[in-house]
Amino acid sequence: MRTGLVAKKVGMTRVFAESGEHVPVTVLNVGGVQVVAQRTAETDGYTAVQLGIGAAKPRNVNKAMRGHFAKVKVEPRKKLVEFRVDPENLVDVGAELSAEHFVPGQYVDVIGTSIGKGFAGAMKRHNFGGLEATHGVSISHRSHGSTGQCQDPGKVFKGKKMAGHMGDHRTTVQNLKIVSTDPARGLILVSGGVPGSDNSYVLIKDSVKKAAPDGLPMPAALLSSGNAPVEEAQSEEAAADDAAPAENADAGATESAADADKKDD
Repeated sequence: MRTGLVAKKVGMTRVFAESGEHVPVTVLNVGGVQVVAQRTAETDGYTAVQLGIGAAKPRNVNKAMRGHFAKVKVEPRKKLVEFRVDPENLVDVGAELSAEHFVPGQYVDVIGTSIGKGFAGAMKRHNFGGLEATHGVSISHRSHGSTGQCQDPGKVFKGKKMAGHMGDHRTTVQNLKIVSTDPARGLILVSGGVPGSDNSYVLIKDSVKKAAPDGLPMPAALLSSGNAPVEEAQSEEAAADDAAPAENADAGATESAADADKKDD
């Protein structure tokens, strides 16, 4: 099990597939997601990574949290979350995660806080059909109707569907498909809607009901100092190292040719 990501919900838009059909997507911003701390079995009793997102002003952070960030030399963050991981999938503190942590076509679970609706009636909250519009019904067309039995049991059972507070609770939407990623801008496009209002924070994790595709970055997709994925940066360095001997050989051949021309003169 590897870590997930914490993201900021930007809003919804649509993209067009190769077939021409439009796909509604939610845009999630994962720019600036950084590992703030590790949790290990030896010190904490479980294994997890703590991620932070969103730069916070030091004067808006309490003294205890300022010490927490200063200890690991990480800038203060607005939002901190933890993801349980396997011991081999721990990520170094200070590493910044990339949007390429998830690949297009992969299924994920998104967790957020649903939009609060306030006090709602039974028809809106539980999809009740309501009472009839006529035939003796007066004023109570949208009421929920009977809520109990008679003298026995003489009470309303707990959990009865009635009017009450709606929304504003932790919600998980499973099996959403990753449409595309934009590592340069730190954006992930997820098919469909995710819980929460715009500018709220959500958690993205590998789907628990769908098999993970091949080629997932393990333990995570990280950014280098140049905001490019570490794997790409390493490949560019290797290419540069391969090109260096060839350049030296070309220079040596040029010098040999120049020496031969001088001897002929």
